[in-house]
Amino acid sequence: MVFGILAAVAAVPAIVGTTEAVRQGQRQNAREEHRGRKSNLTITLPVRNSYSERFDGAMIVLKDNKLYIDTEHSRLGANMAHPFSGYYLPIPWIGDKWKKAGFRNGEGMVTTISDDPPFLNWVYLDRNTYEVKYGIRVEAEPHHVGPWDCTPIDRRLTFEGWEGFVIVQEDEDSDLWALYFDRDDDGLRGEGKVGTQDKRMLLVEVSRKEMRRTK
Repeated sequence: MVFGILAAVAAVPAIVGTTEAVRQGQRQNAREEHRGRKSNLTITLPVRNSYSERFDGAMIVLKDNKLYIDTEHSRLGANMAHPFSGYYLPIPWIGDKWKKAGFRNGEGMVTTISDDPPFLNWVYLDRNTYEVKYGIRVEAEPHHVGPWDCTPIDRRLTFEGWEGFVIVQEDEDSDLWALYFDRDDDGLRGEGKVGTQDKRMLLVEVSRKEMRRTK
């Protein structure tokens, strides 16, 4: 009997350790669950200025394989834009390489491009212009497809581990602003980049907003 009691006491730390490991795993899974939930994207200007009223909370939409900012001033044309509705998804052809480089999640990002049927496209950064675009795998694969992630508290979008999103007014008459990422951190002033074309540019934060669940 004494031996049985001693054995039980000796086993307690192992049981406690296993239980705590399970709990930590459950908490981690709960924290990461949002990554697979379909979310919209909205923007905010990090420093309040004369453009804040127009853009703070504005939704990002899809049109003609690019991501645009939808405001009451923008005229997106006859073909109605589709709201970004996406989530993180592992990329089979490059995800392991990202993880080895230190990006813990190492995931890509997809979005629906229509409501019915809900076709999915990859979201990527054009390797030449640094525009944020969307397309099927054969269109996305030659470009920068990630890794995409978000900040742990506010869930602001990141690309390659940092926030460098910029919106550019591509058409002043239609007030069309497209989403870019300043990958070289030089104001998009590299060869062939839009920063050399005398267009209005604004630094923005991009946030994920979980879509309402319906039956």
